[in-house]
Amino acid sequence: MELLVRQIEPQILKSLQANKVVILIGPRRVGKTILIKQIIEKVDEPYLLLNGEDFSVVDALSRRTVKNYQNLLGDKRLLLIDEAQMIPEVGKILKLMIDEINGLKILVTGSSAFDLTKYAGEPLTGRKKTFSLYSLSEEELNQIENPFEKQENLRQRLVYGNYPELLQLENKAEKTEYLKEIVSSYLLKDILAFENIRNSDKILNLLRLVAFQLGGEISHSELGRNLGMSKNTVESYLDLLSKVFVLHKVGGFSRNLRKEISKSSRWYFFDNGLRNILIANMNPIESRNDIGMLWENYVIGERLKFQQYNKMTVNNYFWRTYDRQEIDWVEEREGKLFAYEFKWGKKTPKAPKAWSNAYPEAEFKVINPLNLREFTEN
Repeated sequence: MELLVRQIEPQILKSLQANKVVILIGPRRVGKTILIKQIIEKVDEPYLLLNGEDFSVVDALSRRTVKNYQNLLGDKRLLLIDEAQMIPEVGKILKLMIDEINGLKILVTGSSAFDLTKYAGEPLTGRKKTFSLYSLSEEELNQIENPFEKQENLRQRLVYGNYPELLQLENKAEKTEYLKEIVSSYLLKDILAFENIRNSDKILNLLRLVAFQLGGEISHSELGRNLGMSKNTVESYLDLLSKVFVLHKVGGFSRNLRKEISKSSRWYFFDNGLRNILIANMNPIESRNDIGMLWENYVIGERLKFQQYNKMTVNNYFWRTYDRQEIDWVEEREGKLFAYEFKWGKKTPKAPKAWSNAYPEAEFKVINPLNLREFTEN
């Protein structure tokens, strides 16, 4: 299968500079290792590629001396470490290398944002640049799909999501089995290994409850009662799930108008396939009653990729009043407000009256399959 050029590849190549560290984070199985190999081909210079899950690599890097690292690198000035979060005190190791070995460029990957931040954040202040990689974006898929194919394949992606390896799988059974493996072998591995959490059933049950409440406000107390855990534990688990790129949080927008809800939050999945496999529903969209949820979750995920890859400075919210007027998505950027409703069908509702009255200068647009491209692609 033809390898796709990832959108952030040019930015990473530009950021590979002497005595700087580039950190690439993202969920497992979205193509970080393949992207490293594609970057190696573009750089065209001697390099050393290490895997942080290899015990011999961990052992070799554990002797934290300049001489040891000079011997390890030899004449190479490009170091790449995959799964760097598996290496104890990796931040201190990288800091010593770039401070003491002149001309060294480093690229490391990690499957979890919190782990690399925890171990590589503070020691590398001012010396690093961080990028996030997600499952395939609508824009990246233009390399292999024409506009007509994209419209048809979009229906599949609403169910199975955008993991790159799904492109190689032919049928529903293979795709379903692959997503099951993602959950059991990779998702739970990240969560349970790094935070010493033992009760995987609680995590999965929490995810299932969130999956059924897409687009609605989440009550931590209610989730806790349903799961037999405290509100604080629910909050801790949700935070953890955001750090391993499973869920992302959206807060309520308010400029302190009395009727606006601002303290609630909504949670969405980064990938539709994960959401659907967790609730064991891989039926086609024609036979589902949650197509509105699927569309909203998918569009938001694609918009987040667009924002990240284009380095947008933006605050994201939903908006709702106590009398249930609401807007799916509000962006605060460039000193302006932009409001969006996500509709799978052909309906084109107008902005709620309360919103128009409170924010008359804000732009309002309905996003459906026909204009998805202008919302998620350059």
